[in-house]
Amino acid sequence: MAVIIDGKAVSAKIREEIKAESAAFEKETGIKPGLAVIIVGDDPASQIYVRNKGKACEEVGFYSEIHRLSADTTKEQLLELVHSLNSNDKIHGILVQSPLPKHLDEALIVNNIDYNKDVDAFHPVNVGKIMIGDYNFLPCTPAGVMELLKAYDIDVCGKEVAVVGRSNIVGKPQAMLMLHSNATVTVCHSKTKNLADVLRRADVVVMAIGKAKFLKADMIKDSAVVIDVGMNRDENGKLCGDVDFEECEKKASYITPVPGGVGPMTITMLMKNTLSSAKLKVSKL
Repeated sequence: MAVIIDGKAVSAKIREEIKAESAAFEKETGIKPGLAVIIVGDDPASQIYVRNKGKACEEVGFYSEIHRLSADTTKEQLLELVHSLNSNDKIHGILVQSPLPKHLDEALIVNNIDYNKDVDAFHPVNVGKIMIGDYNFLPCTPAGVMELLKAYDIDVCGKEVAVVGRSNIVGKPQAMLMLHSNATVTVCHSKTKNLADVLRRADVVVMAIGKAKFLKADMIKDSAVVIDVGMNRDENGKLCGDVDFEECEKKASYITPVPGGVGPMTITMLMKNTLSSAKLKVSKL
């Protein structure tokens, strides 16, 4: 039976560290790290995420603003808000909650965020910095995965890692972070041939495709480390990941549950990025 990686416990520990670090930083500089979150429209899942981000800021002692805009907000109105937050000294991190209404170009909005305040690490400048390994921020979910591995002393150096999914938000940056940790990485996707054969070679499998219980026990090797980034609903409407947890738990050495695995780490890494941004600003003064 696998060791279950407890994302809630790891997240709580890191948040305590961020809280202490933030308090010390504020005492030394008089600056409280600040995060602004913009939400456009009333997507229910987005509302929950935004509320949780506000709570996390409160928990670690950050200043926070939540800007709730109507679904018919124009591109010009949204850009005006972004530009005003770019020049607001109280704000060190700006996050635009996805998804945006269809009439708004997400890439255009992200590209207009000051990349020094882009705590999601989606701006092309930050993506490029991650590529060359000289970065200030990391995308929150992939960074959370690396923190979980570190917390459980799982070293990927020299190991074969299969990342299933090639999104700009998780798959691609996850592969790059594994590469920076000296893993041998295979990125798998919908066009990968003989996927199960590729996965059975992997020492670590990271699932990020959004297909409920896709990964079965016969697709992994004995004692593989299985990281589940998926967030889906099963046939009974119950929250589940991309991994068939009950099957794979019996065969893996370590496994993340859904919920309670990678999920709690994402907002925690957002807090870490916001603190890093505030420190970065002070270092440039």
